[in-house]
Amino acid sequence: MPRLLIFSGSIRQASFNRKLAKAAVEPAQALGFDVTLLDLADYDMPLYNGDLEEAEGLPEATRRFQAQLADHDALLISTPEYNGNMPPLLVNALDWASRSDGQDRVRPFAGKIAGIMAASPGGLGGIRVIPRLRAFLTDLGVVTTTTHATLPQAFKGFDDQGALTNERTADQIQTVLEQIRALLKT
Repeated sequence: MPRLLIFSGSIRQASFNRKLAKAAVEPAQALGFDVTLLDLADYDMPLYNGDLEEAEGLPEATRRFQAQLADHDALLISTPEYNGNMPPLLVNALDWASRSDGQDRVRPFAGKIAGIMAASPGGLGGIRVIPRLRAFLTDLGVVTTTTHATLPQAFKGFDDQGALTNERTADQIQTVLEQIRALLKT
């Protein structure tokens, strides 16, 4: 059973992207994925600093995050868009995870497939961040799906219990998950 790690690039409690990540769990399980829903709030990493890395090595939270990445076959990332770019939290987490202290030789991005989602209160649904995150992941050696999922006007996209109500976005999530599954088989 392929293992899928789903997480959001936001740690705000009411984050639309946290809700979107959670909404992808059930359809992923229905496609046969063994799903882990990760919360970056559980991985408190300092801002990346080469001097800190040289003096102290990798933070323990980084090692735990790397282990989660390495332990899964694929990733599904739901990211906010900050002025058209990735949020600093996500960039920092991925930057730290890409580092190696030379001891464990952990290669958390090796052979990974990733899908990307974005939710935004605006009318574009975070579409501007998709190619930027795709390029970032590609530079790390990750193969990304050609499809993506977006949720525009995200404040209308969930019911009172946090369930996704936007059928277009639900269909897009299904397509992304199916493409991840297909890429894992090739």
